Amino acid sequence: MMTHTLPSQDRTSIYYWKCDRAAAFHGTDAACPDTSLMASQLRHALQRRFPGVALEIHPANGQGNHRTFRLTGDVTHCVERDRLHVQGGSRPAADGPSASEAFIRTEDGPEADNYFDVETVVTEQLRALGLAVPQVWACDCAREATPFAWQMLAYIPHPDLNHHFKSGTLALAGIAEAIGEAIARWQDVKPSGFGPFSARQAKVRQTLAGLHASYDAYYTLNLQRHLRFLVERTFLTSTQAQAIMAAIARHQALLDVRQGVLVHKDLALWNILGAPDRIAAFIDWDDAISGDPMDDLSLLACFHGEPVIARALAGYARVRPLPEHALPRFWLHLLRNMIVKAVIRVGAGYFTRDDGFYLINAGSNGGDLETLTRMRLDTALQGLNENCDLSILP
Repeated sequence: MMTHTLPSQDRTSIYYWKCDRAAAFHGTDAACPDTSLMASQLRHALQRRFPGVALEIHPANGQGNHRTFRLTGDVTHCVERDRLHVQGGSRPAADGPSASEAFIRTEDGPEADNYFDVETVVTEQLRALGLAVPQVWACDCAREATPFAWQMLAYIPHPDLNHHFKSGTLALAGIAEAIGEAIARWQDVKPSGFGPFSARQAKVRQTLAGLHASYDAYYTLNLQRHLRFLVERTFLTSTQAQAIMAAIARHQALLDVRQGVLVHKDLALWNILGAPDRIAAFIDWDDAISGDPMDDLSLLACFHGEPVIARALAGYARVRPLPEHALPRFWLHLLRNMIVKAVIRVGAGYFTRDDGFYLINAGSNGGDLETLTRMRLDTALQGLNENCDLSILP
């Protein structure tokens, strides 16, 4: 496992949280944790915060790195009474999801991470643009009432799109175009700086301020360590790692980004809720950064081939033109994202899972995921080195 010292509450030393955090791969283990104690602590904290309000808490059994819960009861009353605790004093919209339920996410790692405060600001800015994201109704990163941070969100009564994809009912082409349009729209958010946002600035000033002065500094952060980890675990050879570093060095000029845009940074079907033919909400903005316009589009290519990416690019282009050198930037970011995903998948043992795991398609297994990971990494490197079009993307 990758070892680190405990960071400060801001993610200055983090390229990607799941593999760079001090407790690397925390929450990614296959075992279903006993969340009964956390549920009890949450119930006690909420009863103190909302005295006299009848509430019930049940584990939601999410497969991400957060422990999740469903809250049922008089949620509208809670939010109304707690409105001064929510960024901007926001309240549930009259036409929004049912206010008899809410969704609670927790962060229980030893780092005392407070990126939920960032996510609150991100979602408020996206809602102001008319984008479909869950409203944050309450958030507590102080760890005084509970030993973990928690975030209460509006409950969206839809499964994630990966559920429809695995069942074979997802209208993927149309959905891909809608995703591309949404990416282009959320790039109207143009934060200062690059990389992860300052949680302190988000909490105190409700602004999004990247922690790095240049995009180059963010993109290359922990890159050599990630490659060294993959070599040590025999996922890559030293020759392959050197070839990756050489390719990135040859395309260093592409990292001269003057203005960052909002990047989801974990864009995948399981982070989008909706029906087979419609998106209801984009969720899980806890990895959001200020970065390159092609980054989120490249993240889709970590899982999907040329037909899907072409439709996403078409949707994007209906809202805004593709940036200069779009394809080389696409390959450069697919390469970086696949390095990170390889680190997580190797470190957390994803290649030993079956198709009950959200990352593995129906009828496949962990070995297939390993093969796909290697192929995507090789394709990204080839695309960057040879200036390929999307046709090489399987």
